[in-house]
Amino acid sequence: MKATVLQSMNQQINAELYSSYLYLSMAAWANSKGYKGIANWLQIQSKEEYAHAMKFYAYVEERNHTPELFAIEKPESSWNGIVHMFEQVYAHEQKITALINNLYTLSLKEEEHATSSFLKWFIDEQVEEEATVCAIIDEIKLAGEVGPGMYMIDKELAQRVFVDPTTTAE
Repeated sequence: MKATVLQSMNQQINAELYSSYLYLSMAAWANSKGYKGIANWLQIQSKEEYAHAMKFYAYVEERNHTPELFAIEKPESSWNGIVHMFEQVYAHEQKITALINNLYTLSLKEEEHATSSFLKWFIDEQVEEEATVCAIIDEIKLAGEVGPGMYMIDKELAQRVFVDPTTTAE
């Protein structure tokens, strides 16, 4: 693997670990506000992001390189409401999408075809991630952040269980 691609892969590992850390921070905040279902959804999201980081990590090792880990930035710890928090989730997912797209473009430029193929899974995953968060934001805006509608959304999000997306059939 060319040095430029390896460096970007290591940076992506860090970005995925930060995502996991950010969503865990959001889960803690949501739980402190009484949104147990939303906290559950975010904890599951944190686990997914960690799985993504480990998929990148394993790929780097598979290509006979040693992953390099960087310091993980401290995430925010409070938000101005549930909609604001999920809007931050959406913005963060868009940032991750851009990083993956840039990494894919770099892999094509550097003729790292195996890496390009590897990244296609993440490109598809990001479409799903962004769509899911948009749907949650739309539901919350429709229901309002307080009242029976929000109660039902919180209960719905409590039903989410962790299924490692990196090990399911592609």
